[in-house]
Amino acid sequence: MNISPIPASACAASAIAYPAVFGAEILNLSANLVLNYSSEVSDQYYFNNPSISVRNIDYCNVTVTYTHPGQNDTINVETWLPMKNWNGRLQATGGGGYVAGRFFLSYTAMAGAVGNGYVATTTDGGIGLSLVPDPWALNSPGNVDLYALQNFASVSLKDQAIIAKEIIKEFYGQPAEYSYYTGCSQGGRQGMMLAQRYPEAYDGIAAAAPAFNWARLFPALAWPQVMMELTGQFPPKCELDAVTAGAIATCDPQDGVTDGIISDPAACSFDPFSMVGKVVSCDNETTTISNAAATIANLTWTGPRKASGDFLYYGLDYQSRLTGSGDQSTTAALGLAMTSCSSNGTCVGSPAGLGEAWLKFMVKKDPNWDFSKIISIEEYARLFQASAQEFDSIFGTFDTDLSAFRDAGGKMITYHGTADGLILRQGTNEYYDRVTEQTPNVKDFFRYFEVPGLAHCAGGVGGQPTATFQALVDWVEKGVVPDTLPINFKDTNGTQYERILCPYPEKAQLVSADLDATKAESYKCGL
Repeated sequence: MNISPIPASACAASAIAYPAVFGAEILNLSANLVLNYSSEVSDQYYFNNPSISVRNIDYCNVTVTYTHPGQNDTINVETWLPMKNWNGRLQATGGGGYVAGRFFLSYTAMAGAVGNGYVATTTDGGIGLSLVPDPWALNSPGNVDLYALQNFASVSLKDQAIIAKEIIKEFYGQPAEYSYYTGCSQGGRQGMMLAQRYPEAYDGIAAAAPAFNWARLFPALAWPQVMMELTGQFPPKCELDAVTAGAIATCDPQDGVTDGIISDPAACSFDPFSMVGKVVSCDNETTTISNAAATIANLTWTGPRKASGDFLYYGLDYQSRLTGSGDQSTTAALGLAMTSCSSNGTCVGSPAGLGEAWLKFMVKKDPNWDFSKIISIEEYARLFQASAQEFDSIFGTFDTDLSAFRDAGGKMITYHGTADGLILRQGTNEYYDRVTEQTPNVKDFFRYFEVPGLAHCAGGVGGQPTATFQALVDWVEKGVVPDTLPINFKDTNGTQYERILCPYPEKAQLVSADLDATKAESYKCGL
């Protein structure tokens, strides 16, 4: 698409008509010209894409503020429109944790998008920019702000697509040729919600490590901390990390290549209690792995269960960092079994604040309640079930009927790391299995890739699939089916590996032990 450079005078609120959104009232539209914008965009935050150096971009920042009359809400949609070299496409970005968008992850992705010639857009979902739900979750003790939750869950996503597309038509005098959505974690859930509930909103969706089945997932995220409180066992980070390392060492060679990665978690069998009594070194000190460390690791891997042992939800994978990455500046670096220890060796739980906050505000609806007040597994199971009963229909995002998205011509790519320490990979597997049962031709429009060794959205040891978004574009626009995705990484010894990712349930398999295991051509996809 050849678009002439847009004059600076076009970036003015008076030059842009209010978009029409059924059920909404536009309160304000602002337009600000941003000149010579530059940014270093890391693939660690621009999920689904490679890193990019953005240089000297001029764009118009159009922010639309609106409300749904009668709901007492205020929502902002921010859209960045390149003043020249627009590629004719829209790229919407998602949020993370308890944030719908318009925070640093969204802005990082938007910077990458405009650097690649896209119009970029984000929404705050009407809940603001707090990383925790405390400011917006309750109208009053006992009463969830259901309009805010509904906006966060779904409605703002529909509105965002409508508003961004309307602004594009006003600004450039023609609509976008193609529209895309990209996100991970909460952003992945948002992408899934769009495919399920608003199938015509975007032509292509890249939804990585999706936090769907939220009403069950989020109580499950609190399980390790609840069990530490109930059992009175708070193992230090060193011991839990050593148990994880033991699992990796046991199962890493199973695929014929020792590279620090458990390639097939389902084939891995490891007994954490085999590590009890072993002496390990941490920070130049030695410690002995306790029964407590094995117990908490085992409970976290097994996942939530009723007192009877009946299944509630999945646990983490063996390679997931139970204690986080150390740098806890983002939710992606958090761990579900984190503890904090004093100089005298006394340890306490250090909750990630995701599942615990959900139980407090949405299930108990009491800002003064604390998860440590749970007195039994039976009580935990009751809270888990209450969450599912009350919020599955609002926030679950687990509708497996994607026929409307398929019929609209949409394409979607999902990936999930086998070392994800926050969002439970097996939940994504279950969803894809169920979609496949309902729609046998699912791979014609929706493909899911497991990523061995990848942590939550980014990080870990197995590399990050940064070619995902471009593969999506090629699928939508050129009909190029993503039979594999490329990936590369360095192991702990610094050896460079090139691999392929295979569409689930297939896995990359070394063709022969005689071949070079560091080369992508030495692998094929198989069951």
